[in-house]
Parts: sequence; structure tokens; C-alpha cells
Amino acid sequence: MKTWMVTGGAGFIGSNFVHMVRRRQLARVVNLDKLTYAGHLESLEGLEDDRDHIFVKGDIGNQELVLYLLATHKVSAVINFAAESHVDRSIDGPGDFIQTNVVGTFRLLDAARHYWNVLPDEEKARFRFLHVSTDEVYGSLGPEGSFTEETPYAPNSPYSASKAASDHLVRAYRETYGLPTLTTNCSNNYGPYQYPEKLIPLMILNALEGKPLPVYGDGLNVRDWLYVLDHCEAIVRVLEAGRPGETYNIGGHNEMTNLEVVRTLCRCLEEEVPAASNPAMDGKGAYEDLITHVPDRPGHDRRYAIDASKIERELGWRPKETFLSGIRKTVRWYLDNRDWCRRVTEGIYDRGRLGTGSAR
Repeated sequence: MKTWMVTGGAGFIGSNFVHMVRRRQLARVVNLDKLTYAGHLESLEGLEDDRDHIFVKGDIGNQELVLYLLATHKVSAVINFAAESHVDRSIDGPGDFIQTNVVGTFRLLDAARHYWNVLPDEEKARFRFLHVSTDEVYGSLGPEGSFTEETPYAPNSPYSASKAASDHLVRAYRETYGLPTLTTNCSNNYGPYQYPEKLIPLMILNALEGKPLPVYGDGLNVRDWLYVLDHCEAIVRVLEAGRPGETYNIGGHNEMTNLEVVRTLCRCLEEEVPAASNPAMDGKGAYEDLITHVPDRPGHDRRYAIDASKIERELGWRPKETFLSGIRKTVRWYLDNRDWCRRVTEGIYDRGRLGTGSAR
């Protein structure tokens, strides 16, 4: 069985990817994760006795460790999910984002290059380095149009700037050294195991507890929403058939304003746990009544939209979930996994406002 190294495999998208790969027995997985506040062994429950899932606590910036793991396990692909990923946190403390997303990616790339350089020709030809990135590198769209793979980069937050820098490093390692790289730029993900600082899980948990649902500004910022398991399917497809050196945009065909997202969540929650029968609501009415507009995020991009026609045309991938079908699955997961939410946030994150620009 081939072996893949998955970095950041205890985080949100990474853990979903690892579960999918092992459930389908697509590859052995060497899972390298630093276990920061957003990476948790709790997200890998059920894999403890899987001998083809090797978890290693470590940093992608530790080149000696990465080289050791690549050589010891004869890795044929690196899938890089490791990143600091929350825009609000990048506003408050950009340093961590530069260190992990830029310096960390550089050191991971360089370790992969040294490993790849000494592989036998046949293994060298099969090796892949897949870098998972974001549509935020493209900046903000007006009311029309979509991001394509040729859209110029124009990042507007420290997070998106750090991801843009890492994308450029990946391209440079392909052009300069010939390393067989692939880059994917995805739209906003949602689904199981997403840390509760992000919009959808934050709103679900706050609503269940009868707390305000804070919506930035007028709530009309638009995002394209992608169910995380659809994203994982796309990454597998890119690994299988993507052309080295290429970039593939991955989108969900689900453009919605933030306000529409929150209202849809509230309606789904009313179906599952009616506000009238939820003691935490204490007679506050419907969940939608909890929506509260708060001052906007600094530099908040107005609209993102992904043109995913390239991956659909060349690799035959399309998302399976609509936003409604995906959000229903997501709401159900968070209802069934309240204990996971408690364990990963307890003493670390109280769901308070982030991204106000306070220096750290």
C-alpha cells in the first residue's frame, strides 16, 4: 500500500481527509500535526488501533523530523493542510501566520525536495506534493464574476497574504527544482470537526445556548460554501489525476451572504431542537431573534466566488452536497458531538470576539 504524509491531519479539513483515506484504505497515512489550539487528537477518534495510521506530534518546520518520516515510511505523496487559518486571529497576531504558513511551508517544501531528489527514477516520477490553499489569496470580488486559476493574487488580510506567499513558494519549487507540486485553492469549508471559532459552528453552539449570534457589519458579505467531504473527494481526485505544476480551484456552487447562512442554520436548528422547547432560550423567541449585528472585521472582503470548471472539466469532480443538504448534516453532527466541542475549547476559547486588531 502506498504511503501519504498528511500535515495538519488533526485539524478540521485534515482530520476529515485522514478519516476518508483510511475508511477507503486508499493509502497508509503518516499524520504530522503540531496540535495547536485547532488541532486535536479527539478529531482522530476511531483511528487509535489502525496500524496504517501513524500519528506524529511535530512541526512542519522541523526539517530533520520531516526528512526522517519521509525516508522511514517511503512516502509517495505529501498533502499539506498544516496552516494557521483564522482571519480574525491573523488580525490580532499575524506573526504565527507568517511562521507556520510561510516559513513552515518553505521548510516542508525543502525537506520534500531533498527526499525527492534521491528517489529512484520510478518513485521520483510518482511522487507528489499537494499544497492546500484558499480562495482568499485572490482578494475581494465585485458583484459579478468568479475567481479562476488565472486570477491575480490580491490578498487583503495577514492570513490570506501568508497563504499567498506559501502558494508562490510551491510554484517556485516546481519551476526552479522540478518538484512535482499541485496546488488547490478552495472556497469556505464547513462540516464535522470544524473548530468553533468559525462562523457555522460558532452560530450553532451559540444558538443552542440562547446566546447572541454576532454577524459582522450588514451581513451581506458573500462566500461560496463547500462541504468538507466534497473538498476531500476533490483532493483525492487531484492526487490521482492532477497534472504536476497545475492549480485547481475547488468550489461548492453555493454562494450565500453571511446573513443567509445564519438564517438557514437557524431554520435547521428549529427542525432539530425547536427554540420553544429549548430551556436555554428562556422565552427569547425563535433562534433568528438572536441575530445581532456587530462592528465589521477590519479589511473584510466583500465577496468570494470560485469558478471550479477546470477541475470539473479535466478531472471530472463536482460537489455532491447542496448547501442545505450539507448544513443539515453539519447541524446534526454538532448536536451529536457537543462533548467534542466542550473538550476542544475548554480553557482555551470562550467564543468571544476575535479580530479587533489588538496587538499581540
